[in-house]
Amino acid sequence: MFQVNFSEQSMRELNELDTRSQMMLVEVVSTLKQEQLDNPGEEIGRFQRGGKTFFRVRAGEFRIYFEQDGETLYSHYILHKNTLSDFIFRSK
Repeated sequence: MFQVNFSEQSMRELNELDTRSQMMLVEVVSTLKQEQLDNPGEEIGRFQRGGKTFFRVRAGEFRIYFEQDGETLYSHYILHKNTLSDFIFRSK
């Protein structure tokens, strides 16, 4: 199990949600396994941006963009699916 840290943007997004949705998002990220990150599938994407490897995991109506640093996952963004922000970050 990974330790998960959240950026200011991710924390703002989480704080706007009800407790149940917050728990669902945190659970999706915190229960990821190294094998899933090594071999991304349907629910997890991987891409390079500025020399860093980012991952995207689907969590209901949200997409969580994060990077791995050893045993820590750092969530940079939590974005609503199918929004302009999600599209721009994914395809920039």
